[in-house]
Amino acid sequence: MTDRGRAALHQTKNTFQVGPSKLTWAGGKLIFDIDEMTWPHLGRLKGRVTVTPSAVTGVELPLKADGSHVWRPFAPSSEIEVDLNQPGWQWTGHGYFDANFGTAALEDDFSYWTWGRFPTKANGAWCFYDASVRDGSELAVGVHFDADGRAEVVEAPPRTRFARSKWLVRRETRADPGYTPRQVHDMLDAPFYCRSAIRTKVFGEEMVGVHEALDLDRFASPLIKPMLAVKVPRKPGWPSPR
Repeated sequence: MTDRGRAALHQTKNTFQVGPSKLTWAGGKLIFDIDEMTWPHLGRLKGRVTVTPSAVTGVELPLKADGSHVWRPFAPSSEIEVDLNQPGWQWTGHGYFDANFGTAALEDDFSYWTWGRFPTKANGAWCFYDASVRDGSELAVGVHFDADGRAEVVEAPPRTRFARSKWLVRRETRADPGYTPRQVHDMLDAPFYCRSAIRTKVFGEEMVGVHEALDLDRFASPLIKPMLAVKVPRKPGWPSPR
């Protein structure tokens, strides 16, 4: 997404718009209308992504004891429909929608974290959230969400390391003893962050889900953080979308 000024923002109860792209909540669906320049393809990405939750949860997970950072899994189990202006980028499948909120910079409060969401064949999805907090404490949470949005905290299998990313970001997730997770699809690889589809085995079931690893020590480095300004294009003076 392109960074734009305050004038490009328009928000209502059910719409969040920045420049020509917007999110709309309508009829129990979250609709992403996308119109953005892309990098490194140097083309224009247009189209729509529609997320239809099986249920919307009321769950909030504090990532720190003081509640200064919160994970909000709005819809851990959803159907997704993608229709974008690129060959082969039209498909339907299983998806999710979540968000993180905080009152401080992530790198000030955390040094590292991993997160994963793995849909089950039977019902719902597993989510695992692990983080190393700057105060020396550790977050280690396993949650099962069923199709109706009900959440159950579980004793997660052991943390298990697997191959580092292309940028050598350390990666680990939850897996049954004796099983080594592996990447099956590369989604995003950066010097401090990796998102990928991985295969793991949890409670006897093999499954493929989305995984992320975030090294906030690297992110905080004065050599790496300025790269974000190069990666993300900026467009000043964008008129209000209203």
